[in-house]
Amino acid sequence: MSQRVTNSVAQEQQEQRATTTRTAGFTIVATAVAALAVLVAAALFAQGQDNDKYSLKSPSGIAFSDFRGYEDWAVVSSARTDEVLKVIVANPAMIKAYKAGIPGNEHPFPDGSMIVKLQWKPKKSTEAPFVVDVPDVFKQAFVMEKDSKRFSKSGGWGYAVFNYEAASDKFSADAKSLSDCGYACYTPVKAKDYIFHPYQKR
Repeated sequence: MSQRVTNSVAQEQQEQRATTTRTAGFTIVATAVAALAVLVAAALFAQGQDNDKYSLKSPSGIAFSDFRGYEDWAVVSSARTDEVLKVIVANPAMIKAYKAGIPGNEHPFPDGSMIVKLQWKPKKSTEAPFVVDVPDVFKQAFVMEKDSKRFSKSGGWGYAVFNYEAASDKFSADAKSLSDCGYACYTPVKAKDYIFHPYQKR
């Protein structure tokens, strides 16, 4: 009789251990699934933010997505007007052409060349011990894309402006970019394949 009781108690303890193990395993799996769901949601949110930006098209049909990754492109030069401070960057195809001597060797930039002028409103630095203008509020991404067939009427280059609104952290296609200078501004440098900014060797 006592042997039966002992066996019964041992069996009950074994079942409790099995239940505890199953519960712990379920908890681990549930936690992992929840963590994965959070990561996926964050990734989709970030992707959605990118898609908001890269879903834009200019009135001329130039897609912002053509310039994906421009934040990491090499710097070509910089420029300053009364209104904006510019940093000019170009994609690898255009940098390769610059290094080959284009446009100084009288050859045109190859199709697929892209350049972006990142434009900030400038301000005087209040920290530097000398007078210097530094970027303040980001304003625009002015883009240029070389496609001889698609943009045959404008020297092979397509132009567009994407405005940035700091308050909403959003870009928008500039509806006036077609009539706002564009190709007309670049005709004086036709001999340089419509490029104002030479590559600044470092």
